[in-house]
Amino acid sequence: MIAYSNLGLRPLYGILLMVLFGVFSFAADAAEVGFRQMRVTAKGGGEKPAHFSLYYPTSDTARVIPMGPFTQTVAMNGIPEATFRGLLVFSHGTASTETGFATLAQSLAAHGYLVASVEHVGDNWKDQSMRANPSHYFAERPRQASRVIDTILADPLWSARIAHASDNQPLIGAVGHSAGGYTVLALAGGKPQLSRLRKHCENQAELDPVLCKLASASQAETEEPEESVAADPRVRAVMALAPLGVAFSETSLASIQVPVAIYAGEKDTFLVPRFHALWVKQNMQGSNSTLELVPNAGHYAFMNTPTMDLPSPDGSVAADPPSFDRSAFLSRFAKEAIAFFDKNLR
Repeated sequence: MIAYSNLGLRPLYGILLMVLFGVFSFAADAAEVGFRQMRVTAKGGGEKPAHFSLYYPTSDTARVIPMGPFTQTVAMNGIPEATFRGLLVFSHGTASTETGFATLAQSLAAHGYLVASVEHVGDNWKDQSMRANPSHYFAERPRQASRVIDTILADPLWSARIAHASDNQPLIGAVGHSAGGYTVLALAGGKPQLSRLRKHCENQAELDPVLCKLASASQAETEEPEESVAADPRVRAVMALAPLGVAFSETSLASIQVPVAIYAGEKDTFLVPRFHALWVKQNMQGSNSTLELVPNAGHYAFMNTPTMDLPSPDGSVAADPPSFDRSAFLSRFAKEAIAFFDKNLR
């Protein structure tokens, strides 16, 4: 069962006519961004409900709304525009929140995308219980993102607005940061090998100390069988931001066919780029992947600066290397993200 607030809708008949006659047009950089929250109720007896937030183009008036440590400029429950350029699923990092990427999410939505930002059950700021079982952790994160896609596509209030490709399938992309970078690469076909992560931390703990300390603290006392990690063929393009990459097998990275844009902060000490972002890029084949090392940037450069000091396994989320202008970077980066999805979701 899907729970959501009632949505004031324009008739869908006109949308269907536009699709049939090939005149599916988009609001070019809508003036405002709508926001609402949805959830997918658990299907299994012991599962917790998965939450996510929607950002989307609207003509309703937005206002500044504090949401915990991150401020949003959105129209709460605004009426969505008639069409979306595509659906983008956003996966946050470990122990983080789905509202921490306001500049990126709002920019994509204002440009015409429906952005679904997942709050990962068992790996958010309120609850990190899933980390106790690494096998389940690596399999469940992409499953949660796929469930959000399922929820949206099953709801005609949203699915009827999403643009389709020539094969009549909806245009869907994914963005993820940190553990979310792992998540979206797994959706694209990457497969983790827990033995590789363990061996990495046995040999490189001094050079990748933050991750390896976290991995050691999260390691289950008993060895659990590895759960299968399923790709989601509906995802057509991926942006992986400071991704947790060392756990992926070389062969699975080489098998990824969809376009991938990889970004990492040059001064990231949480997920040291040489072991993560660079590892992912060097094992991907062809010209479908790109890598940008952002000069002087740390791990949290891709998040909005919180209004309060938020601790993390690698210091404050609000902290940046000296002279790094996070606000200016986010403005530029949002334009690059728009260009990437406009090019690759067509």
